[in-house]
Amino acid sequence: MNILKGTIQDLTFYSNELNEEINLLVYKPANFSPLYKYHLLVTADGRDYFQLGRIARVCDELLSVKEIENMIVVGVPYLDIEDRREKYHPGGKKHEAYIRFLAHELIPFLDKEFPTFHMGMGRTLIGDSLGATISLLTAIRYPNTFGKVIIQSPYVNDLVLERVAMENTTSQLSIYHSIGLNETSVKTMNGKVQDFLTPNRELNKYLKSHSLAYVYHEFDGDHTWTYWQGDLKSSLKAMFGS
Repeated sequence: MNILKGTIQDLTFYSNELNEEINLLVYKPANFSPLYKYHLLVTADGRDYFQLGRIARVCDELLSVKEIENMIVVGVPYLDIEDRREKYHPGGKKHEAYIRFLAHELIPFLDKEFPTFHMGMGRTLIGDSLGATISLLTAIRYPNTFGKVIIQSPYVNDLVLERVAMENTTSQLSIYHSIGLNETSVKTMNGKVQDFLTPNRELNKYLKSHSLAYVYHEFDGDHTWTYWQGDLKSSLKAMFGS
């Protein structure tokens, strides 16, 4: 199979919401042309998705056999572990500012830079663990901006479940949700060991009857990139299948 390789570029802009310069990673497919429109996939844990998830290579493979529609991937990196928690965790100091940054700053900027579909179903958020949590919470807050969301092993607590039910907007969203069967003893950043599987199954109960389109997958694995990388192709085909 002849796999055509896309390009990856660095792009920088300043966020007033976060009061910092954001260094983005941008994947454009091999056949990119400003004459066409592209779906937009925005990743939390941006550098992880490019380096550990090898998302550019996965997109190259799927696009080469026309299994997904044309898309641009934008990775939004975090500065360090503490910065990640402050932005992604529902109780983090920068959590609300980060949600506003995604909806009010990043999307207008990307829509000006690239030929994207200016509608919710043309934009997807993706993340793993806490990155999945912030992706889901942003999508339910702004379902008209982000119509699709991919959540890989999200951190789910009572606050997350309450927010999802309270916003009551998942009926407007297409959602891909995956969790590992061995994610019953996950060591979190604060050193505590938590069960991710049980609360994710609680979230699943709600989402399967309150989503526009919903795919749920339990994989035989744990809370690591070994399994998220393997799950990536399935998630992209589910959300962008041509």
